[in-house]
Amino acid sequence: MGARPESPAAPFAAPFDTESVGRSLDAHGHAVLRSLLDMQACRDLAALYPRTDGYRSRVVMARHGFGRGEYKYFSYPLPPLLDGLRHALYPQFAPMANRWNRLLGIDIRYPDALDDFLARCHRAGQTRPTPLILEYGAGDFNCLHQDLYGEHVFPLQVAILLSEPDRDFTGGQFVMTQTAGNRQHAEVVPLQQGDAVVFAVHRRPVPGKRNGTRSVTMRHGVSRIHTGKRHTVGLIFHDAL
Repeated sequence: MGARPESPAAPFAAPFDTESVGRSLDAHGHAVLRSLLDMQACRDLAALYPRTDGYRSRVVMARHGFGRGEYKYFSYPLPPLLDGLRHALYPQFAPMANRWNRLLGIDIRYPDALDDFLARCHRAGQTRPTPLILEYGAGDFNCLHQDLYGEHVFPLQVAILLSEPDRDFTGGQFVMTQTAGNRQHAEVVPLQQGDAVVFAVHRRPVPGKRNGTRSVTMRHGVSRIHTGKRHTVGLIFHDAL
């Protein structure tokens, strides 16, 4: 994994150390990219939510048993900032995804460039864009889940917090669980405005008790919002059926 990604359409506010990110992903199944976006970029993205154009669908979570709150999937073409982020981040994580698959004994390998991977998705009928923006109000939450949309799944995804905790909202923490057999472990991942968390979509390799590698199942969600509003952008690298 290389150095900080660069893209004219993705104004990263701060670099991140890809080696330490990789170590955290191996150890915990997630890693925080501190101050990935600056405050203005966060505000600009959050301001997109009330618009009616630029989206392919809106989901009210309570109608589907997903929790409370709502989210919208962007349509193609994506907003330039999100398109730049998606293209800049994917090649940073493709080597990690390939290494995880090797450890898990999975034959699938991911190409270096996002467009090549999306072409693979599209040939399989997964043509609908998956980047989304979420809005939560007081009392809202997101049930533990996995974002799987078809046969082709990139094993890492990114969520960026656009709101500032304790100013824009209270509560609403990002939560991850790890399940291995009948044992489950939960972890809260503290984030500030502009921070991103990259995390395992559905499974990851961990060392076996004696030797070798075993697979554990990962899920993520958001705890209940107490006050205010919380906005987040999700960057999923595979497209949907």
